[in-house]
Amino acid sequence: MSDDHYPAFDMSPVPVPGPDAVPPEPFRGIYGMPAFATVPTADLAASVDFWTRGLGFFELFTLPGTLVHLRRWAFQDVLLLAAESAPDRPPATSLSFACVLSQIDPLAEACRTLRPGSVEGPRDTPWNTRDIEVITPENARIVLTAAKPFDPAGQEARNLAAMGIVPPADATGDDNGGHA
Repeated sequence: MSDDHYPAFDMSPVPVPGPDAVPPEPFRGIYGMPAFATVPTADLAASVDFWTRGLGFFELFTLPGTLVHLRRWAFQDVLLLAAESAPDRPPATSLSFACVLSQIDPLAEACRTLRPGSVEGPRDTPWNTRDIEVITPENARIVLTAAKPFDPAGQEARNLAAMGIVPPADATGDDNGGHA
């Protein structure tokens, strides 16, 4: 890899991609959130139900009738905020949450069961992920994305190399090369 790009998987809850990658346990600790989304909803209970049963989030805490703080993994925080109304249609902008490959199909099915017509995909991307796009009851555009195992001889590797991202000879992702 170039000096600008190096494996730093040890600072992320996202596991190294592979066929046996296991998602981390839900993280219930309190930390300073480096980023989070705030999603207005006209029906807080229905939104919480969809995000928890469909998208795999859990309730970290609730201010009754006002706000529900949801989380999946560490650094995957969403605040559902009670509002008079929600947008009439999904925005062009999406918010993506990492998952592992074994979660893509079950999450897609859960969302389809709760809200038919809410899921597009799965689809494979040129940057080596498999994604589903979900439109939530509040019309948020959510992408659940899972890295696929890296094939150094595959088209995705060539796509990444064309962007200047070239893996080291050992592409396991467990050596930060002295960059951290």
